[in-house]
Amino acid sequence: MLQAASAGCKGYSVLANKVGNVANGQEMGVGPDFAGLMLAVRDKADRAAYGVVFSHFGPRVKAFLMKSGSDAALAEELAQDVMVTVWHKSAQFDPARASLSTWIFTIARNRRVDYFRRARRPEPEDLDWGASEEPDAADIYQTAEETRRLGAALSTLPEPQRALIERADFGDLSHSEIAAQTGLPLGTIKSRIRLALERLRQNMN
Repeated sequence: MLQAASAGCKGYSVLANKVGNVANGQEMGVGPDFAGLMLAVRDKADRAAYGVVFSHFGPRVKAFLMKSGSDAALAEELAQDVMVTVWHKSAQFDPARASLSTWIFTIARNRRVDYFRRARRPEPEDLDWGASEEPDAADIYQTAEETRRLGAALSTLPEPQRALIERADFGDLSHSEIAAQTGLPLGTIKSRIRLALERLRQNMN
């Protein structure tokens, strides 16, 4: 279940980038209660709540790791590991002891330290991440709006195109892996995904 939740959140982010989505200028509303969402993850294994937490904190954890000296590929790998840990260790989250951002970035710092110790590489400079990483209302709104618009656009795709997009972006599969699973020719898969992305761009612009 975690793999599906994690891959789905990552897929929305990747797919939004592919179709060039930019949030529109509607009036900002009140942002999500991240502590409350995390409690829903902890107490109910709520995948939807986890998706919002993942979408918001995943990019921030990656940015923090890159500022700490990790290259983009390593930061992406460690950030994914951190967000998987957030799901697995959700029972340890206690809002009375630490804010959600403090808890998540403590996990991120520990993962970074562990990695460099195992690799026997000098650890990059430790950065002060606390206050600057608190949720930003504009970013919260943009993430929620992008997810809503992308979901609506996906629902308009023909089923063959939507199924391949979901496998490629939400399932994190290569075109060759999709071909092996579905039995479709590689050229057909590439053509359908290209048409799907073009249709998504049209629907979201």
